[in-house]
Amino acid sequence: MNADDVARYLRQNPDFLAEHGELFTELTVPHPHGGQAISLAERQLHALRDKIRQLEGKLAELIRFGEENDEIGEKVHRFSLALIEAADFEAVRHAVFHNMQEDFAVPHVALRIWNSVIAHEGEDFTPVSEAARFFAGDLHQPYCGAPGNIEVVSWFGEVAPHVRSVALVPLRRNAQVFGLLALGSEEVERFYPGMGTLYLGRIGELVSTAVLRQLG
Repeated sequence: MNADDVARYLRQNPDFLAEHGELFTELTVPHPHGGQAISLAERQLHALRDKIRQLEGKLAELIRFGEENDEIGEKVHRFSLALIEAADFEAVRHAVFHNMQEDFAVPHVALRIWNSVIAHEGEDFTPVSEAARFFAGDLHQPYCGAPGNIEVVSWFGEVAPHVRSVALVPLRRNAQVFGLLALGSEEVERFYPGMGTLYLGRIGELVSTAVLRQLG
């Protein structure tokens, strides 16, 4: 018999080891972490301990994610209240920039709005190229990653050359995109491809509703 034959026999006869329990103490195997040989029972104990450590690590990770989500949820709630209390567009704008920078620790924020029913002055209403509008219109969810769109990055002003990652959140009136909220950071990994965009999407919906309430 070779090793495969033995393994096959044990699988086909699961009661064998139960009927020959003495093998657990008589047979020895190498220690999983080096050192002298140990019994099968001790080896199984080590395997269970390793499994428990893995499960404890996963549990700690889930708890950490839950705490992080609770914290983000609280920030979004405060942001929602600030937008609800905003009496005009300037107050909406202040809430967006203040909460993104102070509460969410996003260093650079830019906002562009087009197709507004009510004419408005200010950098937020600076004309945007057709290419940038098409880019925003094609976003089915917020974009996170390298700042590939040079025009959008230029909205950050003099700090634009230092921005290494961006989150671009489309603002929508029903299905039509009428603006873009741009968040920028000097950290490459702050906004990265593949990161979750659930909360960014909700922030976009909140900003869209608040802006439309003031501008139509």
